[in-house]
Amino acid sequence: MTTLQSVPALGTHPASGSLPSRAETREQLSKATYDLLVIGGGILGISTAWHAAQSGLRVALVDAGDFAGATSSASSKLLHGGLRYLQTGAVKLVAENHFERRAVSRQVAPHLANPLTFYLPVYKGGPHGAAKLGAGVFAYSALSAFGDGVGHVISPAKAQRDVPELRTENLKAVAVYGDDQMNDARMALMTVRAAVDAGAVVLNHAAVTGLRFTRGRVTGADLEDRTDGTEFGVTARLVLNATGPWVDHLRKMEDPNAAPSIRLSKGAHLVLKRTRPWKAALATPIDKYRITFALPWEDMLLLGTTDEEYEGDPADVAVNEKDTAQILDEAAFSVKDQQLSRDLITYSFAGLRVLPGGPGDTSKAKRETVVTEGRGGMLSVAGGKWTTFRHIGRTVMNKLAALPGHPLAEDMEPMARLPKKLPLPGIANPNAVAHRLLIDGGTPGPRMAADTARHLATHYGSLSFDIARLANDNPALAERIHPDAPEIWAQVAYARDHEWAETADDVLRRRTTLTIRGLATDEIRTKVEGLLADRG
Repeated sequence: MTTLQSVPALGTHPASGSLPSRAETREQLSKATYDLLVIGGGILGISTAWHAAQSGLRVALVDAGDFAGATSSASSKLLHGGLRYLQTGAVKLVAENHFERRAVSRQVAPHLANPLTFYLPVYKGGPHGAAKLGAGVFAYSALSAFGDGVGHVISPAKAQRDVPELRTENLKAVAVYGDDQMNDARMALMTVRAAVDAGAVVLNHAAVTGLRFTRGRVTGADLEDRTDGTEFGVTARLVLNATGPWVDHLRKMEDPNAAPSIRLSKGAHLVLKRTRPWKAALATPIDKYRITFALPWEDMLLLGTTDEEYEGDPADVAVNEKDTAQILDEAAFSVKDQQLSRDLITYSFAGLRVLPGGPGDTSKAKRETVVTEGRGGMLSVAGGKWTTFRHIGRTVMNKLAALPGHPLAEDMEPMARLPKKLPLPGIANPNAVAHRLLIDGGTPGPRMAADTARHLATHYGSLSFDIARLANDNPALAERIHPDAPEIWAQVAYARDHEWAETADDVLRRRTTLTIRGLATDEIRTKVEGLLADRG
């Protein structure tokens, strides 16, 4: 039997359908002059690169770490209208968010988005009454054109049938509404793939060491490949700084006297094993403005989030004891104690929200996108919400197109003619994909388990069939990575050859769910590293 250690490389040249090597990509980046260099591979930079490449521009995208390696894979995993924004009267914003949410979950990425019912418990002495929340969820669903049903109120007994761990003491009623959920890292990777399919050249683990200037204008960047130390550079007509929490760091490379443009808010989350099945999520009001979530996600339970100002190094953001205690304490308003045991915690993560600079409570700050132009002509963009990632990409492109002198192109008409709802790669009905995987399983390889088929269908869509073929061709790749997770070794080989995975964390944290399940053992990590190194 073929062992993992002896699995042949599955091709490293574009002719075989795999990615070019890093050396080939560096050479390509070094030799061409790009219309747009996007620095930062979070969803904001990825979306802009996608839209720019669709417009016919020559686009390069680089990131010092992995794609979606920081804030963009540390979200609450929601595509949502933003119920709490109704509290501040932002009706138009909620309607716009709902439009984008529906577009992503129904036309752009139905294979990566999952509809989710939310229960808003109303407790005696809580910050909001049943009548107010009932009216709120009705208005919320109306702003979504009732596409997820009509927001309404149900009895505690009915809610507990769907969420058995719901705390019912002093529970008066439960308001109901609908939103959507995703695996943010998978959504980001599929968007990178869409950008590359449209012609963009991308490279992760490539850190900017300096900016290039021509007559005082920023015209590119010098970089270091963090995987082997190779130094190279990229020349571009326009540079976009989309580095999220690091946006001011790069602005100071352009102008040492640049004033701060943003502030940061830390959001921490906990992942726990579930004690019983959950058929709905809980959104529990903590005070007038804040809501804490308890979300069934990836067969686990996701709790959070916190919201407090952060002034340290973005690279050092992490969940501390204070965060853990706060999340568990706030969850205890609506979740029974047995589900909140610390022994059930498998993983914790923290991300940084990028907010406009200025005073005030971060929990009340607007999640708007900030675009600034520096002294050297570099555009810096930060902020926004995951839900509106397509809209942000279009908005940034429109701003770039309107710059004086038209630095990108004289004719940006192709941008105006782009379809508004281009799908992401792999678009398919996930139920149909899972059914096909089960029906086709075992010919000629081993039969695929039902949970593996479902996992592949909802994380890759129709691209699941490429992974199934790898498993059929090599029985070792059909085996589970860990007996308690649905992923198989073929996903690691696929991540290596088609999804820019360079490190074990790239695979275990962002291309699979092993880390968040608490299953990324040293033995598995070693095997993953071995398979990544086997590139031929």
